[in-house]
Amino acid sequence: MEQREQWGSRVGFILAAVGSAVGLGNIWRFPYVVYENGGGAFLIPYFFALLTAGIPILLLEFGVGRKGRGSAPLSLSRLSRKFEWLGWWQVLICFVITTYYVAVIAWAISYFFFSFNLSWGEDTKAFLFGTYLGTPVDAVTESGWNLGGLQWHILIPLIAVWAGAYFILYRGVKKGIEKISKIFMPILFVVMILIVIRAVTLPGAAVGLDHLLTPDFGKILPGFLGGTNPEWHSVWMAAYGQIFFSLSIAFAIMITYSSYLNKKQDINNSGFIMAFSNCGFEFLAAIGVFAAIGFMAVSTGSEVKDVAASGVGLAFVVFPKIINAFPALNGTFGALFFLSLVIAGFSSLISIVEVLIAALMDKFRLSRRTAVNWVVGICALASLVYTTGAGIVLLDIVDHFINNFGIVIAGLFEVILIGWFTNITRIREENNLVSDFRVGAWWNIMIIGVTPLILLFMTFKNFQLEFSKAYEGYPFHALLIFGWMMVGATLLIAFPLAYVFKWKTDNKQEGVRE
Repeated sequence: MEQREQWGSRVGFILAAVGSAVGLGNIWRFPYVVYENGGGAFLIPYFFALLTAGIPILLLEFGVGRKGRGSAPLSLSRLSRKFEWLGWWQVLICFVITTYYVAVIAWAISYFFFSFNLSWGEDTKAFLFGTYLGTPVDAVTESGWNLGGLQWHILIPLIAVWAGAYFILYRGVKKGIEKISKIFMPILFVVMILIVIRAVTLPGAAVGLDHLLTPDFGKILPGFLGGTNPEWHSVWMAAYGQIFFSLSIAFAIMITYSSYLNKKQDINNSGFIMAFSNCGFEFLAAIGVFAAIGFMAVSTGSEVKDVAASGVGLAFVVFPKIINAFPALNGTFGALFFLSLVIAGFSSLISIVEVLIAALMDKFRLSRRTAVNWVVGICALASLVYTTGAGIVLLDIVDHFINNFGIVIAGLFEVILIGWFTNITRIREENNLVSDFRVGAWWNIMIIGVTPLILLFMTFKNFQLEFSKAYEGYPFHALLIFGWMMVGATLLIAFPLAYVFKWKTDNKQEGVRE
């Protein structure tokens, strides 16, 4: 019987954790969040959120995984049998995210090749939604939905992504995930640096950076402190939301990854290095993105606000337009940009799928080979719905609900259950014993008091906004089926997985792996 897999080195663990955290949102979401929420002034709530929620939860999950020596369900059940359901809920959230995240990576692969001859043409929006995605006009209506049929040119790169993920995950933690992280992460940072260098040397780049970085303190301060934004609290919630989602916390990834740590490996320093590396990459990406947006605005005589966008619109509509307008080396810049999306997305995908594999291996005593076969097979089949013409519409709805009502609420339960009903001082001290520096009692205060209050407020505001108007104007039946029911299903299925199926692994002792 072989011992549980472990990372080969501390560097390997940190790079793998950074690879999980640095995802698509760092490139296509963060720049716009900064721009919309006070520019340079946003750094204040951003770093406040990092220190009061991001790093505390990260260190908590590192400690739980290292102590539990198992997947999220196993590690949480070793804290208390009553906590296992939460681990399975987080695992199922990862399952849902996996099925649509892989589709976006497939799009990025296609656009990587489109870059070389600018195949998207001049009307990049029509190309994305029409020629490439094949989105029907009546994809979602009050009377029903039209999936629009399978898009083979999306299915082919999607199969390639799954094949690559299968190969890496089959090889295991040290030979697969760690090895690819040591290759991909340096490449990703070099590629992003090249993008930034090229972007900031473009005419008009300073205009974009000025809009990005000029601080607007009025947006982040309440009225009695001179604020000019009646919704100033939404800026702070945006900061917490960005930190929460970008660090891969509260949906089992960091518990799983830290469970592969050697018991003597550092926790605290690794957590800070990983968190600040992720933040550094986000700001690097923001500089490159807004320098390019500034160039586009100046070259077309537009305002930055008319060019700036977030999410799919930024990556697959705005950036192809920017690439079209480049004075030279259009294809090279485009290929670098979409290569960064592919690498960032793929490294995050690997971490999300590993959560599922680890949980099945622990619960049902499966070999890695068997678990990889089942997980990749089922996830690949489920992801086919996102290769249809209506895939992007379904993705938009599912992503919105699983993030706002899955991850946030799961995170709220995590800090309450562990912070209020276990001895977190013991977790902190065990982390300190193996770390380069000690974390003090401020960490307890964050986990027990500050972070739960913030997440509770975020949850309240999310529900308030959701019931005030239909998300993106989608009909009720679509939001019910692909939104509320999707989140509800992940929670309901978690309980039988936790309490109906018995452990094949001894969940009271340190786990072993085949």
